[in-house]
Amino acid sequence: MAAGQELELYIHIPFCVKKCNYCDFLSMPAKEEIRRKYIDKLIEEIRQQSESCREYEVSSVFVGGGTPSLLAGVQIWEILEEVRRCFRLNPKAEITLECNPGTLTGEKLSFYRTCGINRLSLGLQSADDRELARLGRIHTYADFLSSFDLARKKGFDNINVDLMSALPGQTPLDWAYTLKEVIRLRPEHISAYSLIVEEGTPFYEQYGEDELRRQRGEETYDLPTEEAERSMYEMTEAMLKSKGYKRYEISNYALPHRVCRHNIGYWQLTPYLGLGLGSASFMENVRFSNTRNLYDYLAGKFLNLPQILKNAECQIQENEEIEIIYLDKKQQMEEFMFLGLRMMEGITRDRFQEKFHVTLDSVYGFTLKKLQKEGLLEQHAGRVFLTEQGIAVSNYVFGEFIGG
Repeated sequence: MAAGQELELYIHIPFCVKKCNYCDFLSMPAKEEIRRKYIDKLIEEIRQQSESCREYEVSSVFVGGGTPSLLAGVQIWEILEEVRRCFRLNPKAEITLECNPGTLTGEKLSFYRTCGINRLSLGLQSADDRELARLGRIHTYADFLSSFDLARKKGFDNINVDLMSALPGQTPLDWAYTLKEVIRLRPEHISAYSLIVEEGTPFYEQYGEDELRRQRGEETYDLPTEEAERSMYEMTEAMLKSKGYKRYEISNYALPHRVCRHNIGYWQLTPYLGLGLGSASFMENVRFSNTRNLYDYLAGKFLNLPQILKNAECQIQENEEIEIIYLDKKQQMEEFMFLGLRMMEGITRDRFQEKFHVTLDSVYGFTLKKLQKEGLLEQHAGRVFLTEQGIAVSNYVFGEFIGG
């Protein structure tokens, strides 16, 4: 490890009031006793894994879930105090906490301020109560407004709002209403994603066949048509741009100087360490994940971080049992391309050559020419980035850099 190298921390809190109908994240309801045991083990893991990170400086912390704001304010304070004690935290680090409307109180927000949280991410999804009910959310739009106003009053001046489009029964006019309502509040950051109907969720049972019909270009019953989804997508860019929000990544928009530094780190392959149940990490060109079994985690079955990083220096292998993947040079290049191209600024030729000691054209010259000819990529002043058409079919573009 290079002394002073940047490291991001992700801390997973898997608990929620109840699972939303579309959610396939690792989250679950749990009694207070289980939550307390989990926090104790999380603090233990923070202490253990920090021993292998002495040479790193933590540039950002993201507490996600689940619903981290379900915990008591003092419990969040305990976790972040342990982070400060065990890791070398940059004094200007971005520290984000995911919150669910309906779980915030003035007392919790005061604790958040005390323990250094300087960015909140509020999961709204929709400003329409009918849509919220269909999604299985526990809050109303009025609950969100109350939480947002309370956060402002407590001094939070960097707030993200999560939104979701292409919902069952949603029209472009419905989506425009949600966008207008949120823009009116002027959050510093907006993440706007299209619904993905994931297997294993209640939504898949309800709308899985409809999703297949849409993919085949056939008429849908409940989900918006491909044309309607495209209209919502284009509307998002136009409406937010007109109000001063700059799109800096495929699904993320920010007012000036308010981009999410933590997420940019993911897309630029900054090392990150995941702490907590099922959390993912990327260090020393190794991708690895914690156990997804809550009872194993509560028994202290943490990954052996020194062993994982030591092996990274001498072997390339996959360990399916504990989800460890050692990336070879080709895989590292692929990730550099498809993650970097998610950002509107794209990737630079100089950084590619600096990282891999070969030119970009020597590896991807044919692919770049092909995609540029198709109108999906542009190349200018040493940068390679997606066109508007390329953004619309980004999964196809990314796939062109994988395998082969």
